[in-house]
Amino acid sequence: MDILLIADIIGIISFTISGFLIAVHMKLDILGIYIAAFLTAFGGGMIRDIIANQAPYVFTNTLPVLLVFFTVILAILFKLHKITDLEGKTAFVVTDTIGLISFAISGAMIAIEVDFNFVGILMLSLLTAIGGGTVRDILLNRIPAVLVSDFYGTVAIITGFIIYILHENSQITFINIMITFCFGILLRLLAYYKKWHLPKLS
Repeated sequence: MDILLIADIIGIISFTISGFLIAVHMKLDILGIYIAAFLTAFGGGMIRDIIANQAPYVFTNTLPVLLVFFTVILAILFKLHKITDLEGKTAFVVTDTIGLISFAISGAMIAIEVDFNFVGILMLSLLTAIGGGTVRDILLNRIPAVLVSDFYGTVAIITGFIIYILHENSQITFINIMITFCFGILLRLLAYYKKWHLPKLS
């Protein structure tokens, strides 16, 4: 199993739970929950694959669909839908963060595979990381987190930048990717709990 596939699997599972929690919080029915979960899990990856001129992974492999389907079932069995005060709960913040960093890594690596330049790598990393959540939030009439939230998109860009540096120095290894993954998660959680924000105009 290669690094890119691992990143995709982790991202899909994490964003499925994130989408599930948001959907339950918005009091959607079971179909709405699955739609929100699918959009969150696959939106960024589909954007990534289309820009990279590849067939979307979800359309060529049954694994992603099965991951979402069974992750939602497990979330229900473990009663994650009982969580209240969603945005302040660790379950939501951590799963959303894991999905964000996983897809930021996969976006950067796909961009490298198709020989994108520096800007292309950063942009594909960002779009892959935030795409699904943004589509979900627009559908549910929420302000997308990337527009207002604590370093959300910035962390994805930083993660993409680190992958670019590793690539330029021929250091794309499993260990280095895992270090980048852990660093991205810690940075996002630190930004969240310390309430770091980019400057706003007033």
